[in-house]
Amino acid sequence: MSKEENVIKFYVLCNRLKNVIRTGWKDWHVKRERIESVAEHVYSVQMLALAIYKEYQYNIDITKVIMMLAIHEIGETVIGDLTQFEISKEEKEKLEHNAVHKILNEVLDAKDIEDLFLEFDEGQTKEAIFAYHCDKLEWDLQAKLYGEEGCVDLTKQEGNKAFYDKNVQRLLKKEKTWEKMCLSFGQERYNYDGNFKAISNYAKNNSIINIIKEKKK
Repeated sequence: MSKEENVIKFYVLCNRLKNVIRTGWKDWHVKRERIESVAEHVYSVQMLALAIYKEYQYNIDITKVIMMLAIHEIGETVIGDLTQFEISKEEKEKLEHNAVHKILNEVLDAKDIEDLFLEFDEGQTKEAIFAYHCDKLEWDLQAKLYGEEGCVDLTKQEGNKAFYDKNVQRLLKKEKTWEKMCLSFGQERYNYDGNFKAISNYAKNNSIINIIKEKKK
């Protein structure tokens, strides 16, 4: 197989993520003409990581973080987007690791990239922890945007396992809205540091959909 064919094969494989809609939005029955794809999430979380890194001056290798985030969903080209409410962490990890190994060894022969993926998944280095928290916070922020657009109706959640989770129900009663629940859920579950919590709290307590003011002509 030629280098050119390997490049195109990897590109076409990853291109699939443009058409994989994030399962969480489907589970919550988000009503919108266009719902975020996995590929769009990958881009957004990389930009979020850059912004947090620059504003808070983290002592990390940001290039490594961006690389981790570029490939952190690559297994979903094979297994799809599975959520924490439909499969255990252990089951998903096994499926995803097998898929990533197959992709990066049969297509690119890229053990160094596979090692980076595994480092992200193990979550022990400061870069992996930072990247993981960016990944989770991006979901929460996108939920806030969808919530402000009125895309989620809590009275129409038939078949949504996440809706009936005891912690989700507890936070819905406390926060009153879906989007605030999502932000609080992230804060409780993912052990964010003070900076990530501050960003999450800002989003929870302020409207962000119109945060960018268009200049008048």
